[in-house]
Amino acid sequence: MNALTVDVEDFFHVQAFAGVIPRDRWDGLPRRVERNTERLLELFAAAGVHATFFTLGWVAERHQPLVRRIVAAGHELASHGHGHQRVDTLTPDAFRADIVRAKAVLEDAGGVSVAGYRAPTFSAGPRTPWAFALLAETGHRYSSSVYPVRHDLYGEPDAPRVPYQHAGTALWELPLTTLRLGGQNLPCAGGGWFRLLPYPLFRLALRRGSVPRVFYTHPWEIDPGQPRVAGAGRRAAFRHYTNLARTHGRLEQLLRDFAWDRMDRVFSGVLAGGASARAASSSI
Repeated sequence: MNALTVDVEDFFHVQAFAGVIPRDRWDGLPRRVERNTERLLELFAAAGVHATFFTLGWVAERHQPLVRRIVAAGHELASHGHGHQRVDTLTPDAFRADIVRAKAVLEDAGGVSVAGYRAPTFSAGPRTPWAFALLAETGHRYSSSVYPVRHDLYGEPDAPRVPYQHAGTALWELPLTTLRLGGQNLPCAGGGWFRLLPYPLFRLALRRGSVPRVFYTHPWEIDPGQPRVAGAGRRAAFRHYTNLARTHGRLEQLLRDFAWDRMDRVFSGVLAGGASARAASSSI
C-alpha cells in the first residue's frame, strides 16, 4: 500500500511564479482550485482510493465547503501551511504563527484534527532545524516535507529515504519517494517529473524497492486551461506547463497500477511510535 497525496493550492501560489505574482494580487486572480480539486475527488472516488490532502489555510479560508467535501469523502485533511511561504524565508516566530493559523482554519472548516504537515516547496530542512520542533509543539504528528534529492529550489540529498524521527522530537518525517541509482537519489514522487517522463519509465522506477511510496500531485496539474502567467521565466514556464493535458490520464493509470491510501493509514505502524515502529521504519 502506498501513500497518495495532494498539495491543495492554486496555480498562482506556486514558487515558480513567486517573482511575478505578488501576494497582494492573489485575491484578484481567478480561483480554479475548487473545481480542480473536485475533479481529483471524482477521480479518486471512481478508483476507490483515498488520499491525504495537504491544504493551504489560505484556500481553506475561502473554500470551506471544499474542505468539508474532502473530509466527507473519507480523505485525510492535513496542512500545507497558511500562506505558501517558504519555511527557510521565515523566522521561527513567523513560522509558528503560520502553522498555528493554518491548523486552526483547517480544523474549523473540516471538523477533524490535523496531524500532518508538508512544507511549501519542500522548504523545511537543514537550514530550518527549529521548524520540526515547532511542528511537534503545535500538535503535528508527522511531516512530509523532506525530499532526499538535489534540486535548485529544494532538496536534502543526504536525508534518510525511509521514515525517521527528527532529533529531540516526537515528530516523524515521511520523506518523498526517490530512486537510488548510480550513487544518487533520483526524484520519483510525482510533480513535474511525473508529467515529464514517459509513464512506463516512471512506473518502472516507482516499482523499485519495498518502501511504501509517497506520491504527490496538485489540482492545477490537471488544468491545461489555466491562465498563462506573463513574465514567468522560461524554466519556470517549462516546469509548470509541461504536459498538463496528460496528467489526468496518467493519474488514472497510476491509480490502476498501484495500491493507494491516505498517509496516516499507510504509515499507521510508524506513527504509533515506540521501539517497534522505529524498528519497522528502519527495515523497509
